Amino acid sequence: MFVGPFVIGLVVFVYVPILWSIYLSFFNAYNTVTPTEFVGAGNYLDMLRDPAFRSSLVTFLAFAVFIVPTTFVISLSAALLVARTRVMQSFFRSVFFLPTACSYVVASLIWKMSIFSGIRSGLANAVLGWFGADSIPWLSLADPPWYWLVIVTARLWLQVGFYMILFLAGIQRISPTLYEAAAIDGAEGWKVFRHITFPQLRATSTAVLLLLLINAFQAFDEFYNILSTFGTYPPYARPPLVYLYYTALGSGQDFGHGSAGAVILTLIIAIVAVVQGRILRLGDRGD
Repeated sequence: MFVGPFVIGLVVFVYVPILWSIYLSFFNAYNTVTPTEFVGAGNYLDMLRDPAFRSSLVTFLAFAVFIVPTTFVISLSAALLVARTRVMQSFFRSVFFLPTACSYVVASLIWKMSIFSGIRSGLANAVLGWFGADSIPWLSLADPPWYWLVIVTARLWLQVGFYMILFLAGIQRISPTLYEAAAIDGAEGWKVFRHITFPQLRATSTAVLLLLLINAFQAFDEFYNILSTFGTYPPYARPPLVYLYYTALGSGQDFGHGSAGAVILTLIIAIVAVVQGRILRLGDRGD
Protein backbone atom coordinates (compact mmCIF):
# COMPACT_ATOMS: atom_id res chain seq x y z
CA MET A 1 0.00 0.00 0.00
CA PHE A 2 2.85 2.39 0.80
CA VAL A 3 4.91 1.53 -2.26
CA GLY A 4 1.97 1.31 -4.66
CA PRO A 5 1.58 5.03 -5.56
CA PHE A 6 5.32 5.38 -6.19
CA VAL A 7 5.39 2.24 -8.36
CA ILE A 8 2.42 3.47 -10.40
CA GLY A 9 4.06 6.85 -10.96
CA LEU A 10 7.36 5.16 -11.87
CA VAL A 11 5.69 2.91 -14.42
CA VAL A 12 3.48 5.62 -15.98
CA PHE A 13 6.01 8.46 -16.12
CA VAL A 14 9.32 6.58 -16.51
CA TYR A 15 9.08 3.01 -17.81
CA VAL A 16 6.24 3.49 -20.29
CA PRO A 17 7.87 6.57 -21.92
CA ILE A 18 11.21 4.73 -22.11
CA LEU A 19 9.66 1.70 -23.80
CA TRP A 20 7.60 3.91 -26.13
CA SER A 21 10.71 5.88 -27.05
CA ILE A 22 12.55 2.67 -27.95
CA TYR A 23 9.56 1.55 -30.05
CA LEU A 24 9.30 4.97 -31.68
CA SER A 25 12.98 4.93 -32.66
CA PHE A 26 12.24 2.32 -35.35
CA PHE A 27 9.60 4.46 -37.09
CA ASN A 28 9.21 7.76 -38.87
CA ALA A 29 7.35 10.09 -36.54
CA TYR A 30 7.24 13.75 -37.60
CA ASN A 31 5.06 16.13 -35.60
CA THR A 32 3.48 13.19 -33.79
CA VAL A 33 4.37 10.60 -31.16
CA THR A 34 2.40 8.03 -33.12
CA PRO A 35 4.60 5.89 -35.41
CA THR A 36 3.77 6.17 -39.09
CA GLU A 37 6.29 4.24 -41.19
CA PHE A 38 8.61 1.46 -40.05
CA VAL A 39 12.24 2.22 -40.98
CA GLY A 40 14.08 -0.36 -38.90
CA ALA A 41 17.58 0.79 -37.97
CA GLY A 42 17.40 3.69 -40.41
CA ASN A 43 17.01 6.31 -37.68
CA TYR A 44 20.01 4.93 -35.82
CA LEU A 45 22.18 4.98 -38.93
CA ASP A 46 21.09 8.52 -39.71
CA MET A 47 22.01 9.69 -36.23
CA LEU A 48 25.40 8.00 -36.30
CA ARG A 49 26.11 9.61 -39.69
CA ASP A 50 24.86 13.02 -38.55
CA PRO A 51 27.89 15.31 -38.00
CA ALA A 52 25.85 17.48 -35.61
CA PHE A 53 25.12 14.49 -33.36
CA ARG A 54 28.77 13.41 -33.41
CA SER A 55 29.76 16.99 -32.63
CA SER A 56 27.44 16.92 -29.59
CA LEU A 57 29.29 13.86 -28.33
CA VAL A 58 32.59 15.70 -28.75
CA THR A 59 31.13 18.59 -26.76
CA PHE A 60 30.26 16.16 -24.00
CA LEU A 61 33.79 14.75 -24.01
CA ALA A 62 35.28 18.24 -23.69
CA PHE A 63 32.89 18.98 -20.85
CA ALA A 64 33.47 15.67 -19.06
CA VAL A 65 37.27 15.75 -19.39
CA PHE A 66 37.33 18.89 -17.24
CA ILE A 67 34.27 18.69 -15.02
CA VAL A 68 34.71 15.10 -13.80
CA PRO A 69 38.29 15.26 -12.42
CA THR A 70 37.89 18.85 -11.24
CA THR A 71 34.72 18.10 -9.27
CA PHE A 72 36.32 14.92 -7.89
CA VAL A 73 39.40 16.75 -6.59
CA ILE A 74 37.54 19.77 -5.19
CA SER A 75 34.84 17.70 -3.46
CA LEU A 76 37.40 15.30 -1.96
CA SER A 77 39.54 18.22 -0.76
CA ALA A 78 36.51 19.91 0.80
CA ALA A 79 35.51 16.66 2.51
CA LEU A 80 39.00 16.26 3.99
CA LEU A 81 38.96 19.85 5.27
CA VAL A 82 35.51 19.52 6.82
CA ALA A 83 36.39 16.13 8.36
CA ARG A 84 39.44 17.68 10.07
CA THR A 85 37.44 20.64 11.36
CA ARG A 86 36.68 20.38 15.06
CA VAL A 87 34.69 23.60 15.37
CA MET A 88 31.38 24.29 13.57
CA GLN A 89 31.68 21.20 11.38
CA SER A 90 27.91 21.06 10.82
CA PHE A 91 27.94 24.69 9.72
CA PHE A 92 30.64 24.16 7.08
CA ARG A 93 29.01 20.95 5.91
CA SER A 94 25.74 22.82 5.40
CA VAL A 95 27.42 25.76 3.66
CA PHE A 96 29.10 23.50 1.10
CA PHE A 97 25.94 21.45 0.56
CA LEU A 98 23.53 24.40 0.30
CA PRO A 99 24.09 25.13 -3.45
CA THR A 100 22.90 21.58 -4.20
CA ALA A 101 19.38 22.67 -3.24
CA CYS A 102 19.45 25.48 -5.82
CA SER A 103 17.71 24.99 -9.15
CA TYR A 104 20.03 24.53 -12.13
CA VAL A 105 17.86 26.94 -14.10
CA VAL A 106 18.04 29.65 -11.44
CA ALA A 107 21.80 29.25 -11.00
CA SER A 108 22.32 29.36 -14.77
CA LEU A 109 20.37 32.59 -15.08
CA ILE A 110 22.31 34.15 -12.20
CA TRP A 111 25.61 33.19 -13.85
CA LYS A 112 24.37 34.51 -17.20
CA MET A 113 22.69 37.76 -16.16
CA SER A 114 24.56 38.84 -13.03
CA ILE A 115 28.06 37.37 -12.98
CA PHE A 116 29.06 36.83 -16.62
CA SER A 117 26.61 39.17 -18.35
CA GLY A 118 29.18 40.44 -20.86
CA ILE A 119 28.68 44.10 -19.93
CA ARG A 120 30.55 46.29 -17.47
CA SER A 121 27.81 45.95 -14.86
CA GLY A 122 28.34 42.18 -14.66
CA LEU A 123 30.32 41.05 -11.61
CA ALA A 124 33.13 39.38 -13.61
CA ASN A 125 33.66 42.37 -15.88
CA ALA A 126 33.38 44.76 -12.95
CA VAL A 127 36.27 42.93 -11.27
CA LEU A 128 38.27 43.09 -14.50
CA GLY A 129 37.55 46.82 -14.68
CA TRP A 130 39.14 47.32 -11.26
CA PHE A 131 42.42 46.14 -12.81
CA GLY A 132 42.00 48.23 -15.95
CA ALA A 133 41.10 45.30 -18.22
CA ASP A 134 38.48 45.50 -20.97
CA SER A 135 35.10 43.81 -20.66
CA ILE A 136 34.80 40.30 -22.07
CA PRO A 137 31.73 39.12 -24.01
CA TRP A 138 31.68 35.82 -22.15
CA LEU A 139 28.85 34.14 -24.04
CA SER A 140 28.93 35.64 -27.52
CA LEU A 141 32.37 34.50 -28.66
CA ALA A 142 33.35 31.05 -29.83
CA ASP A 143 37.03 31.99 -30.14
CA PRO A 144 38.29 32.17 -27.45
CA PRO A 145 35.60 29.97 -25.90
CA TRP A 146 34.96 31.94 -22.73
CA TYR A 147 31.53 30.34 -22.43
CA TRP A 148 33.21 27.20 -21.08
CA LEU A 149 34.31 29.13 -17.99
CA VAL A 150 30.72 30.21 -17.35
CA ILE A 151 29.25 26.73 -17.80
CA VAL A 152 31.92 24.88 -15.83
CA THR A 153 31.91 27.25 -12.84
CA ALA A 154 28.12 27.07 -12.62
CA ARG A 155 28.20 23.26 -12.62
CA LEU A 156 31.02 23.17 -10.05
CA TRP A 157 29.15 25.49 -7.68
CA LEU A 158 26.01 23.39 -7.96
CA GLN A 159 27.41 19.89 -7.51
CA VAL A 160 30.62 20.00 -5.45
CA GLY A 161 28.68 20.02 -2.15
CA PHE A 162 26.76 16.85 -2.98
CA TYR A 163 29.86 14.81 -3.76
CA MET A 164 31.63 16.31 -0.74
CA ILE A 165 28.91 14.79 1.45
CA LEU A 166 29.48 11.37 -0.18
CA PHE A 167 33.21 11.58 0.46
CA LEU A 168 32.61 12.81 4.00
CA ALA A 169 30.40 9.80 4.70
CA GLY A 170 33.15 7.53 3.36
CA ILE A 171 35.80 9.21 5.49
CA GLN A 172 33.70 8.81 8.62
CA ARG A 173 33.47 5.07 7.96
CA ILE A 174 37.26 4.61 8.11
CA SER A 175 38.33 2.95 11.35
CA PRO A 176 40.22 5.35 13.68
CA THR A 177 42.57 2.49 14.59
CA LEU A 178 44.19 2.75 11.17
CA TYR A 179 45.13 6.37 11.83
CA GLU A 180 46.31 5.51 15.33
CA ALA A 181 48.58 2.81 13.94
CA ALA A 182 49.91 5.24 11.33
CA ALA A 183 50.62 7.83 14.04
CA ILE A 184 52.56 5.25 16.06
CA ASP A 185 54.65 4.48 12.96
CA GLY A 186 55.31 8.19 12.48
CA ALA A 187 53.28 8.57 9.29
CA GLU A 188 51.43 11.83 8.72
CA GLY A 189 50.10 14.20 6.06
CA TRP A 190 50.43 12.94 2.51
CA LYS A 191 51.56 9.44 3.54
CA VAL A 192 48.43 8.93 5.64
CA PHE A 193 46.21 10.12 2.79
CA ARG A 194 48.00 8.02 0.19
CA HIS A 195 48.20 4.75 2.12
CA ILE A 196 45.11 4.88 4.33
CA THR A 197 42.47 7.48 3.45
CA PHE A 198 42.38 7.22 -0.34
CA PRO A 199 42.56 3.37 -0.52
CA GLN A 200 39.73 3.17 2.02
CA LEU A 201 37.66 5.48 -0.19
CA ARG A 202 37.95 3.26 -3.28
CA ALA A 203 34.28 2.24 -3.34
CA THR A 204 33.12 5.81 -2.69
CA SER A 205 35.50 7.18 -5.33
CA THR A 206 34.23 4.71 -7.91
CA ALA A 207 30.61 5.62 -7.20
CA VAL A 208 31.41 9.35 -7.35
CA LEU A 209 33.21 8.99 -10.69
CA LEU A 210 30.31 7.00 -12.10
CA LEU A 211 27.74 9.57 -10.97
CA LEU A 212 29.87 12.44 -12.29
CA LEU A 213 30.17 10.82 -15.70
CA ILE A 214 26.45 10.09 -15.96
CA ASN A 215 25.57 13.63 -14.84
CA ALA A 216 27.98 15.04 -17.43
CA PHE A 217 26.19 13.03 -20.13
CA GLN A 218 22.90 14.46 -18.91
CA ALA A 219 24.05 18.10 -18.97
CA PHE A 220 21.25 20.25 -20.31
CA ASP A 221 19.99 23.02 -18.00
CA GLU A 222 23.19 25.03 -17.73
CA PHE A 223 24.00 24.77 -21.45
CA TYR A 224 20.50 25.62 -22.60
CA ASN A 225 19.80 28.45 -20.16
CA ILE A 226 23.23 30.05 -20.38
CA LEU A 227 23.79 29.93 -24.14
CA SER A 228 20.29 30.23 -25.59
CA THR A 229 19.02 33.70 -26.49
CA PHE A 230 15.45 34.57 -27.50
CA GLY A 231 14.61 30.99 -28.44
CA THR A 232 17.78 30.37 -30.47
CA TYR A 233 20.91 28.45 -29.62
CA PRO A 234 24.42 28.94 -31.06
CA PRO A 235 25.79 26.23 -33.35
CA TYR A 236 28.62 25.47 -30.91
CA ALA A 237 28.65 23.82 -27.46
CA ARG A 238 25.62 21.61 -27.97
CA PRO A 239 25.78 18.58 -25.65
CA PRO A 240 23.76 15.49 -26.65
CA LEU A 241 20.60 16.38 -24.69
CA VAL A 242 20.47 19.90 -26.13
CA TYR A 243 20.88 18.52 -29.64
CA LEU A 244 18.17 15.88 -29.06
CA TYR A 245 15.89 18.54 -27.58
CA TYR A 246 16.05 20.58 -30.77
CA THR A 247 15.70 17.43 -32.89
CA ALA A 248 12.57 16.17 -31.16
CA LEU A 249 10.98 19.45 -30.08
CA GLY A 250 12.34 21.90 -32.64
CA SER A 251 10.61 23.08 -35.77
CA GLY A 252 10.73 19.60 -37.36
CA GLN A 253 9.58 17.68 -34.28
CA ASP A 254 11.34 14.54 -35.45
CA PHE A 255 10.51 12.13 -32.65
CA GLY A 256 11.82 9.10 -34.54
CA HIS A 257 15.39 10.38 -34.87
CA GLY A 258 15.20 12.01 -31.44
CA SER A 259 14.23 8.70 -29.84
CA ALA A 260 17.00 6.89 -31.72
CA GLY A 261 19.54 9.43 -30.48
CA ALA A 262 18.27 9.01 -26.92
CA VAL A 263 18.65 5.22 -27.14
CA ILE A 264 22.19 5.60 -28.52
CA LEU A 265 23.07 7.98 -25.70
CA THR A 266 21.62 5.57 -23.12
CA LEU A 267 23.65 2.68 -24.53
CA ILE A 268 26.83 4.77 -24.45
CA ILE A 269 26.19 5.69 -20.80
CA ALA A 270 25.53 2.03 -19.92
CA ILE A 271 28.65 0.78 -21.69
CA VAL A 272 30.85 3.44 -20.12
CA ALA A 273 29.39 2.72 -16.68
CA VAL A 274 30.01 -1.02 -16.99
CA VAL A 275 33.55 -0.55 -18.30
CA GLN A 276 34.37 1.95 -15.56
CA GLY A 277 32.94 -0.35 -12.91
CA ARG A 278 35.06 -3.24 -14.23
CA ILE A 279 38.23 -1.17 -14.38
CA LEU A 280 37.76 0.21 -10.88
CA ARG A 281 36.40 -3.14 -9.61
CA LEU A 282 33.12 -1.73 -8.34
CA GLY A 283 31.18 -4.30 -6.33
CA ASP A 284 34.18 -6.40 -5.28
CA ARG A 285 33.86 -8.20 -1.99
CA GLY A 286 34.63 -5.85 0.85
CA ASP A 287 33.19 -2.78 -0.92
